Amino acid sequence: MTGATARHTPGPGSAARHTPGPGSAAHLAHQGLIYGTDEEFLSATVPFCLDGLEQDDAVLAVTTAANIGLLRGALGGTAEQVEFVDADDWYRAPGRTLGAYHRYVDRHTADGAHARVRVIGEPVWHGRDRLETAEWTRYEAAINVAFADCPAWIVCPYDTRALPADVVAGARHTHPELVAGPAAHPSDHYTPPDTGRRSWERRLAPVAVDGREAVLDFAADLSEVRAFVAETAGALGLSGERAGHLVFAANEVATNAVRHGGGHGRISLRRAGRRIVCDVANPARGGVEWYTGYLPPDRTRGRGHGLWTVRQLCDLVEIDTDGGVTTVRLHLDL
Repeated sequence: MTGATARHTPGPGSAARHTPGPGSAAHLAHQGLIYGTDEEFLSATVPFCLDGLEQDDAVLAVTTAANIGLLRGALGGTAEQVEFVDADDWYRAPGRTLGAYHRYVDRHTADGAHARVRVIGEPVWHGRDRLETAEWTRYEAAINVAFADCPAWIVCPYDTRALPADVVAGARHTHPELVAGPAAHPSDHYTPPDTGRRSWERRLAPVAVDGREAVLDFAADLSEVRAFVAETAGALGLSGERAGHLVFAANEVATNAVRHGGGHGRISLRRAGRRIVCDVANPARGGVEWYTGYLPPDRTRGRGHGLWTVRQLCDLVEIDTDGGVTTVRLHLDL
């Protein structure tokens, strides 16, 4: 529920608890928790979990090892009813993380076992370079469209003691609401991802190439694309299953280029530091939303699976339409 309203009422022996507004279980609530002390973290997350368990919601906490310890201790015996996951194991690639959350929602709500899921989802920001930080911020924005009609209530903690100021500022732009203790209020800086204002679009940056760039112009014969990517990726140091992922992903994007982008395109591969970067470019027939592939495909239709699968296979995916050309940039870590 975008812009969900939270009420709070006292619970026995605890702080006031989150209570969702009427009808909120059918849609997404996405809230940012900006905290600077352990007490601020617990004052929001403990009531959130307790109220969720009381309402028979499935409750998942994906956070740091330290915060898992704090939350377990504060919840006492009820912690056994909460599923805990270390954030370092969960937040590895934006597409795969979003896919994992979708599977969690489906697993717990599809058969009617729970009307809703509650998630404490604390993204990992340490060790990210500038590109990764930008893409993980856009991932947080994409959640608002990818989960819009999902029965999910997500609270995303941001620790001001450890995070750069720009990451914390990003939380205010990506979350419709901000949490303080058991209460929530609208974020004055929230920027919806799909308003047409192009706020979340970003031009592709030049890539610093290590060595030579390999380029192939392609048309309908996509076997040439697959062979080119397999051979070039191997020469650049990507092998085994990871190389197979890149071949599959590049083939999916090239297929879209042939079918929907004028029947031809250009693919380029290069090594850039610790990544293999692959661009698939083709003439644009209208713009492509930057968050394409974050929305799960409709299971009742045979289409729409391509870019969703590409995001599951690649570590980062950027999509940009500029000057009449759409470019899908695929990143795989070596």
